Amino acid sequence: MTHSTAEILRASASWVWFPRDSEHEKGDLQLVRDPHRFGGGVRASQVESGADAGTVLDRAIERTRRWGESVLTVWTSASDVPDLEDKLRRRGAEHVDTVAVFALAIEDLRIEVPEGVTAEIVRTLDQVREVDRINVPVWKQQPLDDDGLRVEHDEVIRGLDAGSGLQVLSRIDGIAVSTGGCTIVDGFTRLWGAATLEWARGRGAYRAVLAERLRASAERGAETALVKGRHSTSAPILARAGFTHYGDERAYRLHV
Repeated sequence: MTHSTAEILRASASWVWFPRDSEHEKGDLQLVRDPHRFGGGVRASQVESGADAGTVLDRAIERTRRWGESVLTVWTSASDVPDLEDKLRRRGAEHVDTVAVFALAIEDLRIEVPEGVTAEIVRTLDQVREVDRINVPVWKQQPLDDDGLRVEHDEVIRGLDAGSGLQVLSRIDGIAVSTGGCTIVDGFTRLWGAATLEWARGRGAYRAVLAERLRASAERGAETALVKGRHSTSAPILARAGFTHYGDERAYRLHV
């Protein structure tokens, strides 16, 4: 089965990340209060309301304040009702990020990986520790302590056992340099969290992570790959690999 454009856009709009130890609430939009190790603050997305844009935004700001947070980041998409972008700009929100939404039938994908670059599915506690050593400098987050690593490892194993997701680690000449995960939902594999150490970029590690995630996702029943890539990093690689661009999602930050 090939997913239609409408199905791809709906799947993209419904995709939201709930980190461990986060809080979340669904009303006019989806609100997620991130834990401290990810920098805190509140993320908003999936706008679906009969109220006007100003009212929707006011409610999100009020909830952010009641959570004791001072930063609200709103992710906008073409599926939002109502559209908040104009109201955000009028209130002085800063445009801080843009991601391109890409999708492709997995069977149509061909990725070449250079010699000396390998990829493996994360299964052990030591591999989880290597993933964290990549994520900390790339995402500027706090490292996991021993308890956090064990909890993360347990989550990885549960995802593998259930066939609902996995993480991949890539090495250059045996050194762990790149990682990324995926979650399988309704025939889609959502590709997330790709990170490559700065010194190793441009050498094929991200391509290896991408190829292994897609191979493993297809084994677990996924038919279409869905990914949100930054224009400055992964988007050009995804386009060269044959992914189709289905529009952008933009992030606006408000200090409330």
